[in-house]
Amino acid sequence: MSFQAYLDAIEEKTGKTPRALVDEAHARGFGADTKAGEILTWLQADYGLGRGHGMALVHVVKNGPGIGDKHVGTTGSHRDESDTLWLDGRATRPEA
Repeated sequence: MSFQAYLDAIEEKTGKTPRALVDEAHARGFGADTKAGEILTWLQADYGLGRGHGMALVHVVKNGPGIGDKHVGTTGSHRDESDTLWLDGRATRPEA
């Protein structure tokens, strides 16, 4: 599953765009220095997200929408089309 696909699945499960969840995390004081476990506990309690999906959002909360280019343009199961994740919802993504 690509990084973007994890974010799309989070949106489906929670009804919130990744950006809305990141904004909510930042409003709660979560950021670059927050331990992943704290964010995961919140996501599990409030949204029922498991560790895999939660860790995708943890990355964005802590680091922003940029990802490494290791899988960008590859043919593997974890490939992404871009090194920048789309956070504003699946329906508004230009290539969706």
